[in-house]
This record gives sequence, C-alpha cells and structure tokens, in this order.
Amino acid sequence: MNAAKRLLSGILLSVTLTSSSLAQEVPENENVVLIADHVFIDGQSQLTAEGHVEALMGNSRLLAEKITYDSRIDKVVVYGPIRILQGSEVTILASSAELDSKFSNGLMHSARLVLKQQVQLAANQLDRVEGRYNILTKASVSSCIVCLDEKAPLWQIRAQRVVHDDLKRQIYFDNATFLIRNVPVAYFPTLRLPDPRLDRVTGFLVPTIRNTTQLGWGVKIPYFITLGNYRDLTLTPYVSSETRTLELRYRQVFSNGFVNINTAFTDDTIKPNKTRAYLFADGAFDLPSDYKLDFNIQSTSDDSYLIDYDYSDEDRLESNLTLQQTYRNKNTRFAIFHYQTLRPGEEYNTLPTFVALAETQRRYYPSSIGGELRTNLEAHIHYRHSDLDVDGPDDDNIVDGRDVGRLNASVLWRRNWNLKNGLRVGVTGEFALDAYHTQNDAAVKSYQSQFTPTIAAQMRYPMSKVGNDGNTYLLEPVAQIGWTGGSNLDVANDESTRVEFDEGNLLALSRFPSYDRRERGITGAIGLNWARYSKDRWRGNFTIGQVYHQDVQPDFSHTSGLSTSETDFLVAGQYKTSKGFDLATRTLFSLDDGINKASARIGWTNEKLWLDASYIWLGADSAEDRDKTLAEWALDSRYRLSRHWTSLFDWRFDAGNNETAEAGVGLEYRNECVKFELTVSRRFSTSTTVLPSTDIGLSVGLLGFSVNSKDKSYSRKCGRS
Repeated sequence: MNAAKRLLSGILLSVTLTSSSLAQEVPENENVVLIADHVFIDGQSQLTAEGHVEALMGNSRLLAEKITYDSRIDKVVVYGPIRILQGSEVTILASSAELDSKFSNGLMHSARLVLKQQVQLAANQLDRVEGRYNILTKASVSSCIVCLDEKAPLWQIRAQRVVHDDLKRQIYFDNATFLIRNVPVAYFPTLRLPDPRLDRVTGFLVPTIRNTTQLGWGVKIPYFITLGNYRDLTLTPYVSSETRTLELRYRQVFSNGFVNINTAFTDDTIKPNKTRAYLFADGAFDLPSDYKLDFNIQSTSDDSYLIDYDYSDEDRLESNLTLQQTYRNKNTRFAIFHYQTLRPGEEYNTLPTFVALAETQRRYYPSSIGGELRTNLEAHIHYRHSDLDVDGPDDDNIVDGRDVGRLNASVLWRRNWNLKNGLRVGVTGEFALDAYHTQNDAAVKSYQSQFTPTIAAQMRYPMSKVGNDGNTYLLEPVAQIGWTGGSNLDVANDESTRVEFDEGNLLALSRFPSYDRRERGITGAIGLNWARYSKDRWRGNFTIGQVYHQDVQPDFSHTSGLSTSETDFLVAGQYKTSKGFDLATRTLFSLDDGINKASARIGWTNEKLWLDASYIWLGADSAEDRDKTLAEWALDSRYRLSRHWTSLFDWRFDAGNNETAEAGVGLEYRNECVKFELTVSRRFSTSTTVLPSTDIGLSVGLLGFSVNSKDKSYSRKCGRS
C-alpha cells in the first residue's frame, strides 16, 4: 500500500477508536493511532491490522507484523517480531505478545528488555503489569555484546525472577547468580541494581582493592546514600590488617550555592593509640547585592596522614573565607586565610598562619583628562603565634613572633594614544601611600609610612600581516621608561621574598608581589613579541625582554633575574598544533651567569595519547632558602594500546639529587560492559614524617549499571578485537 493509503488507514482507525466501543479503555485525550498495510474490522468488536504495523499511544510506539484487537475482552494479540519503544531509552523486543489496549498489562514471549541501549534483560516470558513493572522469569541480565561465535557474554547475572520497576528505575533480582562467561562466581539470594537511566540511587559503588607497604592489603567498599534530590552522602569503609578507616563525602546543592565535604577517621598501626583524621571542605554561595561567598577548609591531624592514605600531596594546607563583589569597574573583597604546614623543619608558631585582608578597587574614565583612573585601597594583617621579637634557634633569619599590619592606598592614571604611523604610546602616573605597623620585631620600627610617586612612559609598535600561506603574523616591539621616588621603608620583607619575572610583568611599575618592597629610581624595559596565528595548522608566540635599573635593587634575589642593573634576559614562547601538541617554555638567563630559572611543559592529546610532561630548573639561592640547585621532571600519560587496552604511566624525577621521587604504572581494560584497572606506584622520597612506600590498586566496574558507558569507541565489534 502506498503512503497515501497508509495515512488514510491511520486517520480512519483513529476516528474509529475514539468514537466507537473500541475506545472504551483508551484514556481521554490519549488516542491510539494505527498505521498498517491492511486493516480489517470484523463485526463490532474485532479489528485486525497486517503488514508493517505501527501503533502509537503517548510516548509508546509498537512495531509488529500483525495485530488483532478484541474490544469485548480488551485484548491485543501481537505477532512478531515485535518492538515496543517507550521514549528513547526503553526498548522491548519479543516474538509474540498479548496486551491490553493501553500496552500496560500483558504477556510477552521470548522477550528482551533493553535499557538506554546498555543493559539487556532477556527471558522466555515477560509480564507487563500496570505499565510500571516488567517481570521476567528465568532471566539473564548483561550489558555485554554477544557475538554469534560466542556461547555466553563476558559477564551476566542469571536469576529466577527479575522485576524492573520503570517508575523507581530499579532492577530487583531473586536467587541471582553472577557468572563470568558461563562460570558461576557469586550467588545472591536478593540483589538490587539501578536502572542505567537513574543518575543517583542509594547503593554500593565499585569497590577497590589496595595494597601499600605501610597498610598492607585492604579493601574500600563505598556506599552511596541519596538524601533527596539535592543532597547525598558516600560512606567508604577502608579495612586492612593495619587500618580501620571510615571515609565520608557529603554534597549538597542549594538554590544559591553548593557545599562539598570530604573527611576520614582512622585507627591504624602507623600511629597507634591515636585517632588520625582530615577534613577538606569547600563551597560557594551567591548573596544579595551580587556578593559571592566562597570558603575552603583544609586540615589534618598529623603531617603524614594525607600522604599515607593518598588523599593529597599538599605540604601546606590553606583554609580561607572570601566575600567578593565584582563589577566591570569595581571590585571589593574581604578574606581570611589560615595556613597549616606539613613541611619538615617548619614550625607552626613561627609561620604567619593567620592572614586577613580587605581591599577595594575602582576604575573611572574622566572626560576632562581622558584615559583611565584607578584607585586602590587595601588593609592587611598577618599574625604569628610566637611572641619572640628576635630570631629563634631555627636559624631561618626570620623573627619568630613578628606580626604586621599594613594599609596601602594608591591612585593611578593611564592614557594611551595611537599615532598615525601605527605607533601606540602611553603614560602612567601613580601616587601611593604605604603605612606599616610591626609588632614583636626588635630589629625594625613599630610604625613606618611613606608616599611614593611613580611616572612612566610606554611605547608599542604592533605590525601585522597576512602571509601567502593565509596565516596572520604579528611583530611588536615594546619599551618603557619610568621613575619611582622614595626609598624602601624600615619594614621586614615578609611578602616579597619570592619574585617571578615573566612576560606578564615585563612592563610593570614594580615586580615585587606586595607593597613591603618597591622598585626605586629610574628603570627601563624593552621587549619584542612575535606571534603566528593559524586556524588549521600551528600557531605560536615568542617574547624576549630585559629590564634596566639605574640603581641595583638589593631585595631581588639572585635567581629572580632582577638583582643586577641589567637584568637577565626573559625568553618565553608557546607552540601549538591543530593535532593536539602544545609546548610552553620560559627561561631567565644572563650572558655572565647562564641560566637562573627555566621551565617547560609539553602537552599532547590525540585519539590514542594523552601526555602531560613538565620540567623545572631553579638555581641555588640562599635568599630563597635553596642551598642547591632544584631540578625536576614530571610525566603523566595514558596511551591507548588497542580498542580495549590502555596503559598508564606517571613519573617524577628529582634531577637535583639524581633520583626518582615517584613512579607509577597501570593497565586498564575497558569494553562496553566492564572496566578493569590495575595500578602500581612507588614513592621513593623520604623525610622525618614520610616514609617510602609501594601502593597497588585494583578496581573492577560493571559498566551500564553503576557506571554509564557513554564512550562507544570501547564497545566490541563482532568479528573484530
């Protein structure tokens, strides 16, 4: 029958079903539309449709070869092959079926239920009850693809009865046996698994087997608990011969923010008779008047706990509470910080563990003088628990109890002009006030303040062209000359001990990170930027620059590159390709002393490889508490060996001491229905709090239930590996 006759049959049957006795059981406004090659009506009660039959009601769609419907007993007999589609995520296949007119109750033979194209439930008989339950007798459940040359799926669950609750999206098993191929592995009198369409459900997650040198063989069994639509809790007991640990993760989403809490409590043999614990928490909230509240809490019971249990590699923990309001021309921030050190040799009482600040910046565009006017006001305090006003026995050249409060205010004006020849020139003027109050330091005055004027002129000459290859090239010389008056205050250098010289501050008025030190006198800077932009090949940029001081700045460390009147050369660049390769480098070197600092990072991502490698080199510098050269290689990678196998590798090499600090290897197997991962890692470094250890991890996950298998590239193909 052609398309016109099919459409006519569908319209005719739709009218018939809604205006005669055939529609007695069809809900109001829920019409059944039937399209077929041939439709017959026998008397007043029976209808038969044959050939390419398609019946639609609501979000359900039934496809079959033949349907008969008897209105007297409200019975639909369907001859297959049959396919019932409920939305886009539930499919029922069967050889024949007997249903009511709503497709909500009935019996199906040689049936298979497919959920989200992942999990298959197969049985000789499937009973549909109330349009909600699918009950399978003597059923087999799996998410694995079964090819014709295979006798059984990689894994399956066989059960005497399986009940699929379509409303709660749960699958219940009675007398279930878990099999690998056809070999029974485990038996469960009752078992419940989530429907793969369910994002969150209370139940066990994938367990992990772990072995470490200090803790021995152990197992982690996480249990996930839903606490409504916006909260959940995960409890993870970790048990081995050497430890009893309970890990907890709590998450909650609010209408204006979120909270995440991770914590653990431990009783182990590493520190017997002592409860070990840690707490990491973070959150963010939107408040009235466009304020945002952020908080982060990090705390641990002892210096080695986080490393022993692989919770974190941090050796200084930062907790903070920040209230911030940000607009295009206005920024206001209030913040409190607390620091906990885990580093050997650092004393909690002599570190500035408590810091508080309040700051506000404004930006204006005055029409009378043109350009941009910026104002800044900042109040800051940092506090040490010690009360000593001299340096103690630790010999770190830091007064043990020094506490500092400061107030800094500034007004900056900047204006740029574009000349007809393409030259871009600008001037900057700044007037700043720095006021300091120092306690518990016998070496400096209690109160110090100073006004500092600064003036500078900048020049840029950007030149660009589009080459014959269609790519855009940019060449830009830059230069600046400036003067800053005054002299450094008689205050301790607490905040500007580590200075970074990079392409971002080549033309800065001061490269010190805080206000307790400023660059004084006449300074100059020159540089050259080059860039290549391409949409489909490679792109890159390159910067070289140098700074000149009329007077040597004594508070710059040697390896900062800024300690001489003619500073080190800054060289930085980046190279990226359209095929996922990314190289970024930066170095400081002088013609007399060679390299003082160098770093490089390589990233490479394609269909098979994910690679992140980095190198850092820092020269010895007593001013930065570094008595010898620090150099380190770090590598983290994944390489897909084949469709299903992936290798894992990470490595950290201490080139300064010529020894490996950490290394790890792993192997992962993954297809459409299972994920297996085995990892082995070794930490070689030692200290007074951290010992060398080896860690072996094993995890197996059944994809389709607790873990959705969205990446179809791992799925097996029949006839292929």
